[in-house]
Amino acid sequence: MNYDGYILARPGHYLHKSLRKFMPYSVKVIQPSGNLDSTKSQEFRQKISEIVETESGAKIVLVDFQEVTFMDSSGLGALVLAFKALRAADRKLVICSINEQIRILFELTGMDKVFEIFPNQEEFHQITFSKKSLIKVELDDR
Repeated sequence: MNYDGYILARPGHYLHKSLRKFMPYSVKVIQPSGNLDSTKSQEFRQKISEIVETESGAKIVLVDFQEVTFMDSSGLGALVLAFKALRAADRKLVICSINEQIRILFELTGMDKVFEIFPNQEEFHQITFSKKSLIKVELDDR
C-alpha cells in the first residue's frame, strides 16, 4: 500500500497530512471462515451485536469473505440483519473477497446492489485512503 502523503498518527492509524484536525474513525474487520450457514449465522449475528454495543469507534465493519467457502440463505439473512443493525447505529457494513458462489447468490437476490463489495481488503483500503481519511484497522478472525 502506498502511504505517500500520509503520516502515522499513532500505531495502526494513518492520517492524510491535510486532515490532521479531523477525528479518526476505525474499521473493524471480521473474517469468518468455512460455511456461513445456519450453524454459523447465529455466531455471526452475535459478533455484529457485540460490535454495535461495545465498539463505538468502529464506524465501518468490513466482512472479509476470503476464507468463506459457502454461504446459504441463513448466512445471507445474517448478513442482511447485520447491515440493518449497523445502519441503525449510523455505521456501515462493507464486504470483500467474495467467491463465485457468494457472488452468484448476491446477484440472484439483488444483494449485490445493496452491499458495497470490494475485490479484497487492499482495494478497500486503497479506495478508503484515497478519500483522505484516517483509518484504524482492527482484525477479528471470528
